[in-house]
Amino acid sequence: MREPLPSRQVEWVEGWGRAVGAAGYVYRPTTVDEVREVLALARAHGVPVVPRGAGRSYGDAALLAEAVVLDLSGMDRIVGWDASTGIVDVEPGVTFRELWRSTLGDGWWPAVVTGTMTPTLGGGLAMNVHGKNNWVRGTLGEHCLELKLLLPSGELRMVTPDDDGDLFHAVIGGFGQLGVIVGARLRLKRVYSGRLEVRAMSAPDLAGMLRQADDAKDRWEYVVGWIDAFAGGRHSGRGLLHFANHLEAGEDAAVEDSLRAEAQDLPARLFGVVPKSALWRVLKPLTNRPGMRLINAAKYRLGSTVGDTKQYRQTLAEFSFLLDYVPGWERVYLPGGLIQHQSFVPVGEAERVFARQLELCRRAGLPSFLAVLKRHRSDPFLLTHAVDGFSLALDFPVTASNRARLWRLVARLAEPVVEAGGRFYPAKDAALPGELYRATFHDGQLERFADVKARTDPERLLRSALADRLLRT
Repeated sequence: MREPLPSRQVEWVEGWGRAVGAAGYVYRPTTVDEVREVLALARAHGVPVVPRGAGRSYGDAALLAEAVVLDLSGMDRIVGWDASTGIVDVEPGVTFRELWRSTLGDGWWPAVVTGTMTPTLGGGLAMNVHGKNNWVRGTLGEHCLELKLLLPSGELRMVTPDDDGDLFHAVIGGFGQLGVIVGARLRLKRVYSGRLEVRAMSAPDLAGMLRQADDAKDRWEYVVGWIDAFAGGRHSGRGLLHFANHLEAGEDAAVEDSLRAEAQDLPARLFGVVPKSALWRVLKPLTNRPGMRLINAAKYRLGSTVGDTKQYRQTLAEFSFLLDYVPGWERVYLPGGLIQHQSFVPVGEAERVFARQLELCRRAGLPSFLAVLKRHRSDPFLLTHAVDGFSLALDFPVTASNRARLWRLVARLAEPVVEAGGRFYPAKDAALPGELYRATFHDGQLERFADVKARTDPERLLRSALADRLLRT
């Protein structure tokens, strides 16, 4: 009989939404050799391993009950930077924040960033994250030149997009199921200012939102929309859109100042008075259906009157990292937490599918508290979530009384997406039934992924609750 792993390593691990969690044996290596040792230890004890970065995936991507949780956040060194080419070599625990603060002064910004600056780059590649400029720049994986991949056997491989076989394009977006990303080489984007030119627009309904977003995609690098999910009838899908472009060389008179990392710091106080660290406590009494209905309606009214067609400049951080404006805002959803469902639907099906989803939410008495629309394009990765179309992300609070209904609602929201030839985003998922996820792949992608898994991890040492639910490899 194998001896159990030390009980002192046991910790409760949650997804960022705090709606799902599990106890696991948490190890925090800081070198490749230490990662190799943890993998060997887990194999010797017959315990699966789940890689984890900053834990910013909403659901169960980085947890598994009674597994070894391989926390890579301590491997956070930028090991190489070439300011002449914008090529950087990083360990997996480097966060987006640490990256841009190190490179912006030289005139470089990550080509793709998420809505918060705290995820790690290793986790971002494992989930193949996207940003508000997906139509123009694609996903994070498209800007990766090389991966250092540690296989469960302990073998270290250098993997590039040009290698034969599916390994590179399966690892990126592969949930950490094929090997441990212990290093990456990325190409950043040249910028000539730390500010963006931003334009705000309103749309009275879903058709208008989709039309304006599609019209803007070839004129603006960043296209993102917010939808008032409480509005019904002819106002269903109404919302606000924000478009942004980088300034060209010579367009920012204070370019040297704007490229300083300190110039990107988000304000610590609201109106210069209320500490933002306490703002979530102010919002918590409003985080219910009546309160969020009021907030959504007020936001739309303000944006469609005073803010409509306004053009202004914002720092890169102000525009990019809206989720960081209120530190710890996810705590307003405690004790039950929150889940998100993000659907990707082809252009011609988006209005029908999203209208159906918004109506299903309202009929179920579970309208989304936050709904976000983006424009996307396809990419070459094996388990890609992307399509030539739109995505709609829906946030839901979880309570003891609505939890079962929410999980059933997610399945109902997914059905029209499958019928329309759409996809789903595992980085945000906590509740999608595996059979619906698998039904979105029609060209042998799952079989090819399983073949790569069989070659790189034949013992199935690497697992996660998300992969067990969605892939069943």
